[in-house]
Amino acid sequence: MFVISTRNFPPEIGGMQNLMGGLANALVNHGPVKVFADKSENFDKYDKYSKAEIERFGGIKLLRKYRKANRVTEYIKNNQNIRSVFFDHWKSVEKINASIIQNIPSFCLIHSKEINHSKDSGLNKRVINSLDKIKFVIANSNFTKNLAIKIGIREEKIHIIHPGHDESMKIENSFQIESERLFKDSFPKILTVARLDKRKNHQNVLMCIRNLKEKYPKIKYIIIGDGEEKRRLVSLVKELKIENEVLFLNQVDQKLKIALIKNSNLFLMPSVIFKKSVEGFGISFIEAASYGVGSIGGKDGGASDAIRHQETGLICDGEDINSIYENIVKFFENNNYRIYGSNALKFSENFTWKKIVKKYLDLI
Repeated sequence: MFVISTRNFPPEIGGMQNLMGGLANALVNHGPVKVFADKSENFDKYDKYSKAEIERFGGIKLLRKYRKANRVTEYIKNNQNIRSVFFDHWKSVEKINASIIQNIPSFCLIHSKEINHSKDSGLNKRVINSLDKIKFVIANSNFTKNLAIKIGIREEKIHIIHPGHDESMKIENSFQIESERLFKDSFPKILTVARLDKRKNHQNVLMCIRNLKEKYPKIKYIIIGDGEEKRRLVSLVKELKIENEVLFLNQVDQKLKIALIKNSNLFLMPSVIFKKSVEGFGISFIEAASYGVGSIGGKDGGASDAIRHQETGLICDGEDINSIYENIVKFFENNNYRIYGSNALKFSENFTWKKIVKKYLDLI
């Protein structure tokens, strides 16, 4: 029996949600899985078809945290066949009594942003105290591991296991047609799938699109995502007069998203560090790679674990508009994008859940 306690879980949308849902689905192939998760919209429909047994918690956030911790504790006490316990976040561990899990292989996943607090600050001490209870601290990249060591997490507890991805889906004809309609006869076809926040750096990409328009008159940039920056980004598109080159999509069917990735030439996300927020890994790069699409990512954070520079894509300085521009041009020179895409497809095979879950099982 595997136990998962998580604040982030499908059908809620997001990178962490996809990660924990993927981990649960991968573990099911190796034994029964019990998930303790927060309620989200349409969760009952998702849970009905899940192979894992899912117990949900709603109500006020603070009380929910205590109720869930008490329920996880009770469940572990009453079950003698638990092989391991997984937590998605140090806050999911915080209210768990250390003695309950001391004899069980326990994991907590860390992802940079949530541990990026000044050493000896109140939040930093809470992070350290929570992770001290855990046997295996799982960093999603080399960058995250180094950050964890810097803020005081014991190095011997930290293991790097990258997020996994589902094997590529066959694209249904109707979604293929819709994708072709949206991209039309454009080139290059550039795509970003990310929340619209400052860390994802859409604004610098839009500046580049304005300049690239002179070199590539048929350029098309599609942005899938929503967030607090949307109004500002839409205004910027109008100011730059690139309304014909840029398309925002929000509520996109998963199958259409996949079709758009498959039909793009470049997955672009040159993330930057914004305040404490930093890209820990970038599973979106691997998802794009699994459909034969190379990427350009930012040098800040863990993107270099997901993109092999000059092999599956390029790493640029997201703070520097010229760096983004020059790397996009390099990406398409001499049909490099085809080579990057082919290499990326092979590289993505290292990140299938079938292979990633074995790294957890080996630690157990």
